[in-house]
Amino acid sequence: MRAVYATDLSDSIETAMSSRICLECLGRYGITEVHLLNVTSPNVTTGMPGSDIGEQTKAALERQRRLLEEEGFDVETNVVRGTPHRRINGLADKIKADLIIVGSRGKSPLRERFIGGTTRNVARTASRPLLVQRIAEEDDHHEVVNEHLFQRVLYATDFSENAEHAFEQFRYLDTPTQEATLLHVRPPERRSGSPGVEDAEEKLEALAERLREKGIEVTTMVREGEAVEEILAAEAEVQPTTVLMGSRGRSRIRRLLLGSTSESVTARANCNVLLVPPVGGR
Repeated sequence: MRAVYATDLSDSIETAMSSRICLECLGRYGITEVHLLNVTSPNVTTGMPGSDIGEQTKAALERQRRLLEEEGFDVETNVVRGTPHRRINGLADKIKADLIIVGSRGKSPLRERFIGGTTRNVARTASRPLLVQRIAEEDDHHEVVNEHLFQRVLYATDFSENAEHAFEQFRYLDTPTQEATLLHVRPPERRSGSPGVEDAEEKLEALAERLREKGIEVTTMVREGEAVEEILAAEAEVQPTTVLMGSRGRSRIRRLLLGSTSESVTARANCNVLLVPPVGGR
């Protein structure tokens, strides 16, 4: 399986790549080949007299390549110019990547964060699964928030086709995932056609049985309220290492739109987020 690992060559990204636990989790997910990608601004000129930016970029990429290769990954490095999210998604589509990995920095895992522009735009336009990895930014250092990337998964579902497609990620998560919480949030005033509590519990239990057959410890949860707030409340309660959910808005007409629930959760969650686009996004 292939992954595109986006790097801005910052200390925060190198912190993530220096975590053997993180890399082992990617290996257990099934990743064997990593395409390390650095996107530079079209306005940056390398090789000019008095400028060593080209050599700096090369040295940093080689250092990060070694970190990945030491954990057994086959690695290719790429330096391109252009708009970051377009280049990241473009490479992912070109190599038929199974996963895109981007880092998201925040002041602290305990404080509200904002989602960076590149990460937001990649999420809005990605046609392949995207892992947003949390990296806490303290005063003088960076720290990976959840090194065991997929150990405890909170799967949020509205029982839509998109959510069902996201559930299929467990075919790769059955090895690294030990615990899973399956969550459905009902609107405060149940809309026509939306499942009742008993119906939702029955559907969640059916999904839970599929995961228990894989040896995963599973609990189910039905909450009522506003989706984003209830998903974040469940996150605080069960403390997953990753929230798994589907994203929307992959059609060409709505290309720049991300479902408000998935975008808000990605922006505000304290843990990693694995977003899965609709089948038609590929």
